[in-house]
Amino acid sequence: MSVAASSRQPRSVVASAALLLAALLPVGCATRAESPVTLRFWAMGREGEVVAELVREFEAEHPGVRVQVEQIPWSAAHEKLLTAHVGRSSPDVAQLGNSWMPEFHALRALRPVPATLAAAGVTREASFEGIWDTNVFDSVAFGVPWYVDTRVLFYRRDLFERAGVHSMPGDWAGFRRALEAVKAQSGGKAHGIFLPINEWVPPYVLGLSAGAGMLRDHGTRGDFSSPEFRRAFAWFAQLFRDGLAPPVAHSEVANMYQEIERGTFAAVITGPWNLGEFARRLPADLQDDWATAPLPGPDGPESGASTAGGSSLVVFERSRHAEAAWKLVAFLSRPEVQARFFRLTGDLPAMRAAWSDSALANDGRIDAFRVQLQRVRPAPLVPEWELIATMLQIQAEAVARGAVSPDSALARLDRDVDRVLEKRRWLRERERGASR
Repeated sequence: MSVAASSRQPRSVVASAALLLAALLPVGCATRAESPVTLRFWAMGREGEVVAELVREFEAEHPGVRVQVEQIPWSAAHEKLLTAHVGRSSPDVAQLGNSWMPEFHALRALRPVPATLAAAGVTREASFEGIWDTNVFDSVAFGVPWYVDTRVLFYRRDLFERAGVHSMPGDWAGFRRALEAVKAQSGGKAHGIFLPINEWVPPYVLGLSAGAGMLRDHGTRGDFSSPEFRRAFAWFAQLFRDGLAPPVAHSEVANMYQEIERGTFAAVITGPWNLGEFARRLPADLQDDWATAPLPGPDGPESGASTAGGSSLVVFERSRHAEAAWKLVAFLSRPEVQARFFRLTGDLPAMRAAWSDSALANDGRIDAFRVQLQRVRPAPLVPEWELIATMLQIQAEAVARGAVSPDSALARLDRDVDRVLEKRRWLRERERGASR
């Protein structure tokens, strides 16, 4: 139809067409100018710096999504996350320390992990099960492990070999004999192991290894007087009584690395951050003389359990972009991305497949962590756990200094824990009454 012909159409037809065109134009323009989805991602410390580099690749794969990374200091992270949740301003995605998961789950702040992540290969079986379980409540996962840590044994291999110990024993009895041999070889000048008495982890991992649950009655009462924990605590206390471990805190040791260099301590239980510290702080002539090993267990190496630490990625309940947020979590869970993340930060990957990367597979000192991560157990999944852990440390210090007997300390610990969990017991009784 020509322009001249169209000009002869009835005015009503022309007007109707103009109205239709006017109605359609804003829609088309809005579609072309529509802003991409913006995900707010809060990450802590060094991880917050590095992840900004990784998410650029995610954005390239998802042109309609932008990721706004906010780096938060660890010292302020917990309060900032709580304040954001209460103020209805929480991010879409966040890094959450595994020990904080029970608290944020209790606040109903988190979305459950969707089935789409399993389809992307992000599963309990693909991760380290004990770490994954720190995120599971009533059989439902509310977070995905991002990076992991645990505690293993760091030790002066040369000192043990000089004492006739050429491989680290995997059971408590053999390990104690090894510590005794190191002390004897030094003429009584050296302690076998440094167990800082201002830390709760050493007696805790011994309890885990002995099969202790720490809490009972569905996490409503202390269970530190159980036979399992009493066995572990007695073994812990004996190390101090026999001079195999000095009853000192970190603050009472000017420089732990210098004391390890001097041979004052032949071993210490610590985490992956000390791989870099030992490499930097011990002198060059000792770099071939230190090693790592999984923790020994009461009945052999398979019973040597340890902490399930690290951080997970969570999506907050109030996120308006949950689908895109979970896609970001899946991307950061890819083994190749986690291997790059390790190279940038030193954080150990949560996905087993990432450990085939040469930077991990070819480092014998890191291999002790791979083995230990298959023998980790989550702490009791109650929001009060961090307070309970501090109570454990206080009683362990009293025992190490000889101020109280192990049995008295554990009885007192159970009483204190029961008081802390009183409200939890009341809520459980109330829920049971409502269900009848």
